[in-house]
Amino acid sequence: MSNKFNKISIIIPVLNEQDLIQPLIDGIQKAANSVDAFELLFVDGGSTDTTVNRIKKYGDRIVHSEKGRARQMNLGAGEASGDIYYFLHADTVPPKGFDQAIQDAVASGRDAGCFRMKFDSPSWFLRFFSWFSRFNYWLCRGGDQSLFISRERFKALGGFNESYTIYEDLEFINRLYQQGNFTVLPQHVLTSARKYEKIGKYRLQYHFAIIHLKNYFGAPPEALYDYYKRHILN
Repeated sequence: MSNKFNKISIIIPVLNEQDLIQPLIDGIQKAANSVDAFELLFVDGGSTDTTVNRIKKYGDRIVHSEKGRARQMNLGAGEASGDIYYFLHADTVPPKGFDQAIQDAVASGRDAGCFRMKFDSPSWFLRFFSWFSRFNYWLCRGGDQSLFISRERFKALGGFNESYTIYEDLEFINRLYQQGNFTVLPQHVLTSARKYEKIGKYRLQYHFAIIHLKNYFGAPPEALYDYYKRHILN
């Protein structure tokens, strides 16, 4: 199929993710219908391990940035050459045929959206929460589901809000929902449950819920990050 928008820039912010680089690149290449449909652009936030060297080994583009996922993704978008931006976490692998699915969606006028999500875990608890990713509602979204958006719409929204050290993805997606025309594609990305396994599934989900509530009641970005540092980061 020929699409008006035929080039995808996959933008991946990284920081000390040396163990994920090879399986991620392999997973993207295996999932794509055509390796000519996209460019792969990593944005490193100052890794001190071998992340950068492993990316260079594959010959993919790498941009160096200050630490901060919103800042890294905005910088990546500024360096990207594609008509479509596809923001992907380093521990998330897109579904088979993701490139064609995204191209078809944007060509049909659905210029922003995501995929459904599954965790790489047999946990019934995580399966339950990932099940909600099928619903096209803002509270069912998250950065782990990945995000595609046309270059024009991303620029019109002004990119990610760099005031947010965390929650930058949901803040941006909330602005997309306020405009309408957000789609959830039926395929599933596969994302790592590593943070849930490290911190504890119930504990982490509880703290994420509190952060949602704080944001809902108007807490500023600094307050969200302060809570995150005290209860999740440490």
